[in-house]
Amino acid sequence: MTKKVAFYTLGCKLNFSETSSIGRLFQDAGYEPVAFNERADVYVINTCSVTDHADRKCRKVVKEALKYSPEAYITIVGCYAQLKPKEIAEIKGVDMVLGAAEKFNIIEHINELTKQPKAIIHNEPIETTNVFVPAFSIGDRTRTFLKVQDGCEYSCTFCTIPLARGASRSGYIADIVTQAKEIAESGIKEIVLTGVNIGDFGLHKGKREETFLDLIKALDEVEGIKRFRISSIEPNLLSNEVIHFVASSKRFVPHFHMPLQSGSNKILGKMRRRYKRELYAERVKTIKALMPDCCIGVDVIVGFPGEEREDFLETYKFINELPVSYLHVFTYSERENTIAAQMEGSVPGSSRSDRSKMLHILSEKKRRLFYEEQLGKEGEVLFESDEKNGLMHGFTPNYVKVETPYDPLLVNEIVGARLTEISENNHVKIEQLTEELHH
Repeated sequence: MTKKVAFYTLGCKLNFSETSSIGRLFQDAGYEPVAFNERADVYVINTCSVTDHADRKCRKVVKEALKYSPEAYITIVGCYAQLKPKEIAEIKGVDMVLGAAEKFNIIEHINELTKQPKAIIHNEPIETTNVFVPAFSIGDRTRTFLKVQDGCEYSCTFCTIPLARGASRSGYIADIVTQAKEIAESGIKEIVLTGVNIGDFGLHKGKREETFLDLIKALDEVEGIKRFRISSIEPNLLSNEVIHFVASSKRFVPHFHMPLQSGSNKILGKMRRRYKRELYAERVKTIKALMPDCCIGVDVIVGFPGEEREDFLETYKFINELPVSYLHVFTYSERENTIAAQMEGSVPGSSRSDRSKMLHILSEKKRRLFYEEQLGKEGEVLFESDEKNGLMHGFTPNYVKVETPYDPLLVNEIVGARLTEISENNHVKIEQLTEELHH
């Protein structure tokens, strides 16, 4: 009888691309993938260490899996599995924990499927993890996340990612172009480039052999993909050459997501970020000069140790005055084995919460203003496959989320549209311009 496998992914786009690739390993080994809420023989849970309460989330997902299939074999992979393997092994119901280097050898480890009295741990020290393993998501949604880089050389004081994913390393451009062509053949029209620090692309065994600019120039020539989107990229690595190339490219869309983390140079210094606020403002100015309708997303952390009210207000004012489009707000939380966890000047939880609320409201204002600026303009919308309350959604190249009555013929199609008004869901309504769909 064919064995069944189900997956659950916590965390970032990179995790989604890796889960999808692990899923293909299982299919090649003869397993049948099923939804997480169905009975399966194996459940694979891909964890994250960046967001809060990794332990609690992991426990909850394990409990859910066992509810559907009490005898199932539960395997935990991902960043949290690398950082806290022993802690995870203690969770009731967990059978195996695989670290960063071992997760792509999951089939070799899992063949037995015999439950042992204690969870098995395969977890090498992160220093030994220096091989780039390609990954991309396919069949999960309209857009594909294509992993181009992994690991990080930076030592930001709040971050555990270098401990969980190891040194910066990349795929080779020729291989990534081949993967993009394979994705194009599957009918997918948009690829999101993903990694831990994608602007640092091009390191192979510690040596810089290629650059991010080389990569995007090569991908811009891939036929069949209508859109490439760059996921989060550090402001110091988003060079003017990259910005200029995106502005004139055939396939790269006008959308950047640039982590800021703080608008206070004092706090940026404490975080060991590799830029000052002036550089960030300069990048935004260059982007908007070349692409006035470009969408710019911002990551920001509130409540970092030593962040006085004045520092927070400096951040708020800085972001408020920048022509950015939305924020991802993270409330600082202490992480073991980070320098920040030992720093003085801990910010009270209530202040962290208040600051987070202020920035969430600012984000809503920024997004609304950006959407209002786009009304009346014409563009192409790529529709997703989701359906909720009779509506479906899609995105313009510059990441305006639109809604329209559900029509199965529109799924994964690019349609010319005029943006007409903002809906009560804070999305944008459209007037369809083209009867003919782009195949």
